[in-house]
Amino acid sequence: MKFNPDADLDTSGIEDTRGSGGGRSGGGLPGGMIPVGGGIGGIILLVVILLLTGGLPGGGGSDQPAVQNTAAGNLNSCKKGTDLQSNSDCRFVFYQNSIQTFWAAELPRRGKKYTPAPMRVFSGSVNTGCGPATSAVGPFYCPPDKRVYLDLGFFQTLQTDLGARGGEFAEAYVIAHEYGHHVQNLYGILNRIKTRSGPTSDSVRSELQADCLAGVWTHHATTVPGKNGKPLITDLTQDDIARGLDAAASVGDDRIQQKTQGQVTPESFSHGTAAQRMRWFTKGTDTGDMTACDTWTASSL
Repeated sequence: MKFNPDADLDTSGIEDTRGSGGGRSGGGLPGGMIPVGGGIGGIILLVVILLLTGGLPGGGGSDQPAVQNTAAGNLNSCKKGTDLQSNSDCRFVFYQNSIQTFWAAELPRRGKKYTPAPMRVFSGSVNTGCGPATSAVGPFYCPPDKRVYLDLGFFQTLQTDLGARGGEFAEAYVIAHEYGHHVQNLYGILNRIKTRSGPTSDSVRSELQADCLAGVWTHHATTVPGKNGKPLITDLTQDDIARGLDAAASVGDDRIQQKTQGQVTPESFSHGTAAQRMRWFTKGTDTGDMTACDTWTASSL
């Protein structure tokens, strides 16, 4: 994966709260809990990319770039592509800029207005429109406040605990998946989620559609321009795509359940199997067409 050093980056949609102390004021969910909803004005969906029950065994080494644990505002200093040389965390601004710019152009082309969604980077715990949350829930999108929430330490967990290969595009896939939920929210799709567990549940259909939408962005990623009109991402290799697929598989319900409880229980699925997640991500990547991401047809899964 190659980033354009001549790109101009936009940090107006980045909220880096690491080190600010504000994220811990609301307490947070006890470690190991599985947040499947919120409680502000009734049941509110808390969409998460990963459901951890805690206590996963540690894994091996990693070839993923190290995440810098620096003071709040770290990502907000990423203004140019060349800033990546001194601050490797700037890659997350590249991802977010590319994904949002793509959907900001794609939705109006289909007659739908795109409303930007900030990405809030936190450490430890955070207060959200869905209630307080901790890093244990993994990256998530909160529909009430229309924000993507991300603790960068998750990507180490993705490798060491869940066995993913990791790498830059694995990170990009995760963030693109969360912005897929934002696109769903703008279309009112998240409001149709009634059943939240089971192999054909609404929750599974929503998650697989978000995987497909992440693939749609992937198909167009190297053509999405930055503020100065130059592409933000200049190259994606087959290895990059393979790492995205690998990340999708590693957070399949069957993979996680096998690791956490030693058996697979389809009746409690909420995100889809490893094979389903790879298949729908591939469908989006191959077609580049969001209309191919209809997971709601009864026979589509």
